[in-house]
Amino acid sequence: MDSLSGKNILITGGCGTIGSQLVRQTLDKNPSVIRVLDIDEEGLFNLKRSIGADRSVRYLQGDVRDRDRVELAMENIDVVFHAAALKHVSLSEYNPFESIKTNVQGTQNVIRAAIENGVNSLVTISTDKSSNPISVMGATKLLGERLTIAANTYKGSQDTKFSCVRFGNVLGSSGSVIPIFKQQIQTGGPVTVTDPNMTRFVMPIRDAVKLVIQSHSRATGGEVFVLKMPTVQVKTIAEAMISHHAPKVGFDKNDISTEIVGTRPGERAHEKLISEDEVSSAYDVGDMYVILPQIDMPGYDSVTDSAGDSIQAAYTSDDPEPMSQDEFIELMQSSDV
Repeated sequence: MDSLSGKNILITGGCGTIGSQLVRQTLDKNPSVIRVLDIDEEGLFNLKRSIGADRSVRYLQGDVRDRDRVELAMENIDVVFHAAALKHVSLSEYNPFESIKTNVQGTQNVIRAAIENGVNSLVTISTDKSSNPISVMGATKLLGERLTIAANTYKGSQDTKFSCVRFGNVLGSSGSVIPIFKQQIQTGGPVTVTDPNMTRFVMPIRDAVKLVIQSHSRATGGEVFVLKMPTVQVKTIAEAMISHHAPKVGFDKNDISTEIVGTRPGERAHEKLISEDEVSSAYDVGDMYVILPQIDMPGYDSVTDSAGDSIQAAYTSDDPEPMSQDEFIELMQSSDV
């Protein structure tokens, strides 16, 4: 039987790119109920319209910053996927405390409600920017990870399993370069590139969410699961987008120019999914890596020996062979981006 079958599930941030796909994929697992908690009224309305009149889905408007609202949403819940977050790097640089309120205090509200309601498991959705962070957003997401993992040590008599999943960019997500480049191509360009030599981890939404659900099934509590993802240079994304989309909107690819605009606040040239400091606790378990707790937790001596093969170096987006333009176009086409 699937680990989500018959369960009561809460998805915070359920109208976002990852959250809404989590709703759709968990629906296929025959849960008893899915509660979608989101602050976005229009997003809830549109999600309900797109899914249809499925009686197992409940649409709850509310903010994870509101502890009382989170407590009500968590009642009788078995499994939590915590995807609610402020995710825009440059906006967080200029509005740091807003990111703290959602990504840190909001995460603690979700954790506390999970403990008080005896939830079976909670998975916090994190980002590559949390590994050795240089941005406000990355730092708040790292704190969200640490809060989640540490909850395993103070949950008292509850059996709740707290774990995290960390991954990079999902194709076509809100604020990513793909919808921005597409819009720029539709208006004749130029396509604005921050740094052509930047590299990023990329993955289709459906694949990322599939692995999030797999991580939930594997978790024993305390792990940070790291999805293995292909990498691509930003210049390759721009070239592929121009080649693929320009003819669709009436332009020759040679008509669309690119403009180098420089890096934005909080950006780095290459992303990290596992930092140098995390290597000693990281293991290869096949389709993903797992970082075991770096704090003392009962029961992890034996897990360390059987988790998988240890890794020898940091996992960064400039290490693997990046995708070619043709490979990236194929990935876009298979992802309906």
